Amino acid sequence: MIFLFGPLYSGKKEAAMKLLGCDASELAHRAVWDVQDLAAKSGDLPSLVEELARYDVVIATEVGSGVVPVDAEERAAREAAGRLNCLLARRADAVARVFCGIPIVLKGELP
Repeated sequence: MIFLFGPLYSGKKEAAMKLLGCDASELAHRAVWDVQDLAAKSGDLPSLVEELARYDVVIATEVGSGVVPVDAEERAAREAAGRLNCLLARRADAVARVFCGIPIVLKGELP
């Protein structure tokens, strides 16, 4: 599994399509994105990671950089998203941060 993360609108899906050599319709079957939204709803992040690892590519939008929310629930959601990202990075064969459409490899090798 390849884990891609980065800021909103940074070209993560486009990078995934290039890495997999597929179009948007095929990407919908081989990848999952916006997984940071699943973290807050999950009571079991390790199980969520195993479920997500079935995909070829897992994509998360970075939510931890910026102003810390005042609302406790929003802070908890960010905390869960960060913890999920750490678990996904540990489980992944390759990890890349995508910035301006360019994947920057942090772990492993991209195809």
